[in-house]
Amino acid sequence: MVDGLIIPPGTGRRLVTAAHEVTYKVTGAHARHTSTFEVVVPPGFDVGAHVHGHGEEFFYVLDGELDVLAFEPRRRTADDWRTWRSETGRGPVRAGAGSCMFVPPGCPHAFGNPTTRPARMLFQSTPAPDHERYFEELLTIFENGERVDAERVARLRRDYDIHQITPLRHAAPSTAPRDEQGRTR
Repeated sequence: MVDGLIIPPGTGRRLVTAAHEVTYKVTGAHARHTSTFEVVVPPGFDVGAHVHGHGEEFFYVLDGELDVLAFEPRRRTADDWRTWRSETGRGPVRAGAGSCMFVPPGCPHAFGNPTTRPARMLFQSTPAPDHERYFEELLTIFENGERVDAERVARLRRDYDIHQITPLRHAAPSTAPRDEQGRTR
């Protein structure tokens, strides 16, 4: 007989830096295919548009707001994914609590927190345990505070099937006014 797993609120293995927090809920030690995490996304954090050749991801916003994207744009530009548009004219979406995003392999996707308060999301990735190791190494890089070694992050992302299109950004959000596409005016 096999037992399931129940993880009460506030429990799980936590990785914490000054601005980032990832709590492992279900890992490769528990599940054959999927890892599940609760992630706090700090204000101004932008994961950058990227693609996975093999992995699938699922994001569910628990609290706060995130800008999200999951489509192939008419043209991939290397600076700001928030300006991207699909062939049908679709653009990034402001996702609040209860919103979810599924990303199949090969689909460009991104999320960022443009607000001044942290957002919280449930995040699932396959295959397990790839993102478990990735988060451990990434948060070690982020422990340095404001100074993040961009080349080290780029190497890490390549090692974990993360093909970066636009840069990962780790800065406080601008308080400048934004237009309807979320761009700074």
